[in-house]
Amino acid sequence: MRLCVFDLDHTLIRSPLDLTAMSLDMRARLERLDGPLPDRRERYRVGELLGLARAKGPAIEEAAWAVALDHERRALAGAALEPGARVAVAGARDAGFRTAVWTNNAREITVEVLGRFGLLAHFDLVVTRDEMRALKPDPDGWRVITERLSRVSAGVVVGDSWVDGLAAAAAGVPFVAYRPNERELTRWQVTPIARLDDLAALPAWLRANWADG
Repeated sequence: MRLCVFDLDHTLIRSPLDLTAMSLDMRARLERLDGPLPDRRERYRVGELLGLARAKGPAIEEAAWAVALDHERRALAGAALEPGARVAVAGARDAGFRTAVWTNNAREITVEVLGRFGLLAHFDLVVTRDEMRALKPDPDGWRVITERLSRVSAGVVVGDSWVDGLAAAAAGVPFVAYRPNERELTRWQVTPIARLDDLAALPAWLRANWADG
């Protein structure tokens, strides 16, 4: 079985979700609860803050997740379907691929936004942070996918971010980058198998590169 796995935000869904603002709010919440974090030149990323919160205990971790969920809920109002998304997903299925979503977002947010734009029924599986032991770039989501969709013989991950690329590499799966930030790919040493500026071009790329399975 061949599998095409999609990221959510900025891949299938054009979202105003601001991870920088989320990380700043999350840091502020954690510092109110547990004291200042060490200063550094680079901001703390969301995943790092969640790891620090987890180490402090369930109450601190719950507070950190509440910040993330609040930002995700507020971003729903401005969400839109990414151009070419429906063509990409339907075309991947027509090309003989099963399809899945792999996202760090909460399940309630993911299901709502996919349903709103008529995409939910086009996926064999949706894996969110509620099913994973660790967020991307950890590859644990791929473990969940392959456990629930048996007999995966080949796969590809489609996403916009270095986080998606690192997760795919850790899972041993090729990565197709959709309108990525090239500076971030270089910084994190992510090498996509392909780059797409038009998501609707994905089905043709899949057919050309997996014509013989």
